Amino acid sequence: MTFYVESETDRTLPFDVEEVAGKVIVEALDYEKCPYEVSVNVLLTDNEGIHELNKEYRGIDQPTDVLSFPNVDYENPADFSAIEDSIEDYFDPENGELCLGDIVISVDKVYEQSQAYGHSVKREYAFLIAHSMLHLLGYDHMEAGEAAVMERKQEEILDRLGITREK
Repeated sequence: MTFYVESETDRTLPFDVEEVAGKVIVEALDYEKCPYEVSVNVLLTDNEGIHELNKEYRGIDQPTDVLSFPNVDYENPADFSAIEDSIEDYFDPENGELCLGDIVISVDKVYEQSQAYGHSVKREYAFLIAHSMLHLLGYDHMEAGEAAVMERKQEEILDRLGITREK
């Protein structure tokens, strides 16, 4: 697995962001039984940076906590059966990894939401990585049923890592 965490903000988080991201990414992939080595990019920004991206890519003129930019089109969430039909679209020709996509997180929102929800900044960061990984694996939350599935999966991924609301 290859993943990169890049920061374009001076605001830092009080833990090893690469270590936490790596653990959550691996757990999400294991949870969804991904049969491939993958690559994922994580960009840490601030409210201003994510606001610009949210406006440009989603037409929403306000900051958000996390944006997901999936590279893979799934027929059904986490259904990897048709991916090999599009090797040239989804796999890196140099290392053979499945290029899942990009995650952008507002560090400002990590702090704001951890305080609002009464849990640690580590838990909020891990939650946003898990949430975004599910998007990169084809899940969405536009309808109530989809949202319930994502919420359950996010909690189970974090529970398996011992990253609970109390920590």
